[in-house]
Amino acid sequence: MKLNQKYWQNRYETNDIAWDAGKITTPIKEYIDQIDDKSIKILIPGCGNGYEFEYLINNGFGNSFVVDYVQKPIDNLKERMPNCNPNQLIISDFFELEGSYDLIIEQTFFCALNPELRAKYVQKILSLLSPKGKLIGLLFQFPLTEVGPPFGGSKEEYLNLFSNNFKIKTIETAYNSIKPREGKELFFIFTKK
Repeated sequence: MKLNQKYWQNRYETNDIAWDAGKITTPIKEYIDQIDDKSIKILIPGCGNGYEFEYLINNGFGNSFVVDYVQKPIDNLKERMPNCNPNQLIISDFFELEGSYDLIIEQTFFCALNPELRAKYVQKILSLLSPKGKLIGLLFQFPLTEVGPPFGGSKEEYLNLFSNNFKIKTIETAYNSIKPREGKELFFIFTKK
């Protein structure tokens, strides 16, 4: 199965989006709620329907951006947020994106990528983060199989993948996951070295 733009567009058009929680998930919400500096530049890659972005904007984080390479979820965001600045809704391949961000929020994008792209993902995140920038979010913890998306992984795998380029502040089983994901998510905070 090729995980290309057509594949993802079809998933959204047929509403085959089981990962979509319909709102921001608790671990991400609680992290955002403790951020004092609302001027930081934030990116959410592979944003899907962008509930995290909507929450950020509605809570004064006006320097937030999303990127997805599928039109349908961006259209869904525009419909829910008609007054949003369209320049903050980027339709692009994440790996071709340019810019510098203080915070990148990972929410079901990494697990949707072909596992062969994980090292490339780490390098792209590095190139997009400002000095001392942070990557935070959730990674699935269940055995990595060839069946997916979502593709799983383990804490050990993620540490091996990220620790050369990031200071690992935390990576632990999320205590406040939504019910369907209880025990299956690692909440993490990584700071660019």
